[in-house]
Amino acid sequence: MRKRLVASAIAVAAVGALVTPAAAHAEPAHPDAVSVLRHGSKAGTAVVSGRNEPGTRLSVGGVDTAGAHTLPVDYQVQETGYWCGPAATRIALSARVAPPSQGDLAAQLGTTEAGTDHISQVTGVLNGNLGTGWYETKEMPNDPPTQAQKDLLWNDIVLDIDNNYPLVANIVAPPGNQPPGYPPDQTIYHYFTVIGYDDANRTVLIADPASFGGNQIYWLSFDQLATLIPPKGCAA
Repeated sequence: MRKRLVASAIAVAAVGALVTPAAAHAEPAHPDAVSVLRHGSKAGTAVVSGRNEPGTRLSVGGVDTAGAHTLPVDYQVQETGYWCGPAATRIALSARVAPPSQGDLAAQLGTTEAGTDHISQVTGVLNGNLGTGWYETKEMPNDPPTQAQKDLLWNDIVLDIDNNYPLVANIVAPPGNQPPGYPPDQTIYHYFTVIGYDDANRTVLIADPASFGGNQIYWLSFDQLATLIPPKGCAA
């Protein structure tokens, strides 16, 4: 296990289910890699949009520049309305191994129609499939987070991405504080994957399995990410 910075931990519930279930679809052929910096890396920049059919797969290319580092992953839109946890876990695993299917991961996570109950389940499944102790559950109970918790989150993002480990975040997105395309009149409890960062713009690259509003891969400000995770947590 790597040496890590430690934050205070408080156990909290973390259900990750979407509002409306969707039917499962067969996986299509794997397309060519998507360039993540074609339109820059400012917050709100869409990298991939409009390919939101459940089960759609995209190969997302990685970059490593002076300011930005992103990881190549096999992205897939979640196959049901409550498989955001399995889909986000699958995306994270794909940076290092050929990942199990969303269905297999749903079974490993104990995901039900109510979603995936807690981020610690994701941590265990990531480590189990990779045969590692790298991932740890990082709670962020304070809303808004403390500066120390924000600093720890940024350090985790940089350390993890630089070592080829995407993060899986459990988020709560209420009206008025939502990523692109989210239903503006609903509070969304969700899981997505952090697959990169840009130090110059202080942004993070999100692989979002829900594809709300047709947004699959997009850049989000780090400050907004830090407000979305509390009072849940992330596998980092």
